[in-house]
Amino acid sequence: MLKRVLIANRGEIALRVLRACREMEIETVAVYSEADRDALHVQLAGQAFCIGPAPAAKSYLNQDAILTVAKAAGCDGIHPGYGFLSENADFADRCRQEGITFIGPSGDVIRRAGSKSAARSCMQQAGVPVTPGSDGPVATAEDALRVADTVGYPVLLKASAGGGGRGIRRCNTPAELPGFFEAARAEAKACFGNDEMYLEKLVLNPRHIEFQILADRFGNTIHLGDRDCSIQRRNQKLLEEAPARCLTPELRAEMGAAAIRAAQAVGYENAGTVEFLLDPDGRHFYFMEMNTRLQVEHGITELITGVDLVRQQLRIASGLPLELKQADVRFCGHALECRINAEDPAENFRPCPGRADFLHFPGGPGVRVDSCLYVGYTLPPFYDSLAAKLLVHGPTRLEAIRKLRRCLEEFALEGIPTNAELTHELLYHPTFIRGGCTTSFLDEALPELLEYDRKFRETEVQT
Repeated sequence: MLKRVLIANRGEIALRVLRACREMEIETVAVYSEADRDALHVQLAGQAFCIGPAPAAKSYLNQDAILTVAKAAGCDGIHPGYGFLSENADFADRCRQEGITFIGPSGDVIRRAGSKSAARSCMQQAGVPVTPGSDGPVATAEDALRVADTVGYPVLLKASAGGGGRGIRRCNTPAELPGFFEAARAEAKACFGNDEMYLEKLVLNPRHIEFQILADRFGNTIHLGDRDCSIQRRNQKLLEEAPARCLTPELRAEMGAAAIRAAQAVGYENAGTVEFLLDPDGRHFYFMEMNTRLQVEHGITELITGVDLVRQQLRIASGLPLELKQADVRFCGHALECRINAEDPAENFRPCPGRADFLHFPGGPGVRVDSCLYVGYTLPPFYDSLAAKLLVHGPTRLEAIRKLRRCLEEFALEGIPTNAELTHELLYHPTFIRGGCTTSFLDEALPELLEYDRKFRETEVQT
């Protein structure tokens, strides 16, 4: 078993990993930027080291600084969390070269699965359905135009190394494509240090369904069920649930088997996620991408399975076989997660970092809050706007919805505007209650939801 792990991340995911390590009696080392000096993960870690100024490029993406700390502190493992270096194949390779275990797949696997264009080709060979599009990366806008003419518009331009909705552009006509291609490529270069692009046919009004994978180095691969992540704004998830209400038992089994084939095709090891688009007909699905890391929404899988995914990551990285076989996985009830972001929906979701002057988290059976906030903490403006994740579990989907409504009503944060009220309104929307949300739902429903949000704020001010 690993003895001392450096957590190469920040915020709630750094806390999540830290707590799992402490429960397994693994020593923890935190790294932090100058902006995160007062962060909770810094205060709770066994040791903590500053690795640079606020910008991520000079701190959380500084491989030399992180590896220097890991070696000086005697760490035998590095957990990257999600974002930052979590899907950086070169960093995984450097950890191995330094004799430090990267808690995730190898660099070679990250290159095969993490590159969206390379993964598409691999999935085609493994018999996993993929959306029509380019067979590999497209080097120029002219190449992209030729592929788009073949598959038909609308199309999506996507960064091979992308994630979090970055490096993606929808093109409805040939005239739009050249400009969008350069814009997406520039964004991909800025966010991921890689401007490789590919193109695929846009499946209109699909659902976004993903399967959680666990795999060890002995060839054992299982899935821990599915999550519906269709509620998104500009390709960024807002609310997730598990299991997906729209899947029949037969389709769930078929997609789960495809997810396992996908992971095995790239030689996957550790925790990962295989993401699919489900056609509006509810029968045809297509491989979208594979995330070679822990997902933000991993907690809802933990709630319906009782499996601690970070614990499993640490065990697998320590060279131990999976504790579970596929037949051992049991699913219980329904779970929902909403992301509470420090942003103002009324101002086009403008990020609103600030100081938490007052804070109250909801509680009760089946309630979980993952957050780095505490009273007096100042959320810095340099990173993602995620302030908290509110997760609930209930025997049925309706009971889980009611529980999440109640929790959002209890949640209180003064000093930092959030999207909590907007999410609360969403939970009463008839389309959501019926389980009919596709990836286009939120963008279409936003004007209505924002109007409810505006009236709520006006009533609150008057009161």
